[in-house]
Amino acid sequence: MTRASLDKDPRDVAAMFDDVAGKYDLTNDVLSLGQDRLWRRAVLKAVAAQPGETVLDIAAGTGTSSEPFADAGVHVVPADFSLGMLRVGNQRRPDLGFTAADAMRLPFADDSFDAVTMSFGLRNVASVETALAEFLRVTRPGGRLVVCEFSHPTNGAFRKVYTEYLMRSLPPIARKVSSNPESYVYLAESIQAWPAQRELAEAVRRVGWDAVEWRNLSGGIVALHRAVKPAVKPVS
Repeated sequence: MTRASLDKDPRDVAAMFDDVAGKYDLTNDVLSLGQDRLWRRAVLKAVAAQPGETVLDIAAGTGTSSEPFADAGVHVVPADFSLGMLRVGNQRRPDLGFTAADAMRLPFADDSFDAVTMSFGLRNVASVETALAEFLRVTRPGGRLVVCEFSHPTNGAFRKVYTEYLMRSLPPIARKVSSNPESYVYLAESIQAWPAQRELAEAVRRVGWDAVEWRNLSGGIVALHRAVKPAVKPVS
């Protein structure tokens, strides 16, 4: 079984997700105590896509994050670089039209999407700013970015309890429900090493996004970052 390290070599990360694809959704539901469903609803509301719009859902995994968009009449493109995830997704929802795509080298034209969203995937890319710049490139002027990612609980006492859960409780639980428990050791380590809310917002702003903001979910266990691509300036 494969597990990635914090250098996040794309081949290792893809292979790790291939290994866990079969039980990925069940494991996430158990480890998050069902909170992942609330987080998906928050993403749907933050993207605020309307029927007729086109949304790129990058790192879509098996498609659970894409389904609410499709069911609301939005044209969603679920994309992932794990072929194992894509296979499971195609078995679950063949109507969604899954696409193989690397977040750092998206196979889409400039200004293709009304919105780009990524849930729990940015933490796994080798270069966060390269991915954010790619998201900017494929979003139309005035379009939106929504990133849902693990973050830092804002309350010190709660943060200590959460850290204990990540490092001590999560791996034993993963051994009972996951097809690759070692991958969840990586999960805990990568969450610990991930920047706080303000730092990620600064990275989003640096690559050229406007109106960058965030809000905490579940006390800061997860943060939802939102931004807008600047409109094209009129020719003088």
